[in-house]
Amino acid sequence: MTKKIEHLPEKLVDTIIQALKDLKAIDIVSVDLKEVSGAVCKYFVICNGTSSTHVSALADNVQNETFEKLNEKVWHKEGHQNAQWLLLDYADVVVHIFQKEYRDFYQLEQLWADAKITRIPDAL
Repeated sequence: MTKKIEHLPEKLVDTIIQALKDLKAIDIVSVDLKEVSGAVCKYFVICNGTSSTHVSALADNVQNETFEKLNEKVWHKEGHQNAQWLLLDYADVVVHIFQKEYRDFYQLEQLWADAKITRIPDAL
C-alpha cells in the first residue's frame, strides 16, 4: 500500500497545469479562490480542448500525472460521458476542462471575477 504524499494545493495546481500543457490544452487559467467568501475550494484550473477526444485525453493525463507525481487520486469526476465539460474534483482544487463553445457559454472566470486569475501561456 502506498502512502499519500502530503503537499500544498499549489503543488497540485502546478502538476495539473503541467499535465494540461503537456497535451496542449488551450487558454489555461488558475483561479485563486482562497480569499473569496463562499468558495467551494481553494483553486479552479480551467482550460479547453479542441474536441471531445482532446478533452478526455487532457482529463486522463491530469489524473495520471497527479497520481504518478503526488499519489493524488481524483475525489470525484463528472462529464466523461460526452466530454463537453469535464470536471475533476481534488477537494482543494477543481479542474474544469471544456470544449470551447461550452467554456464561452458558461464563462466561469466571469462568475469568479473577484478572485485572482492567472493566465498560463499556451505550450508552443
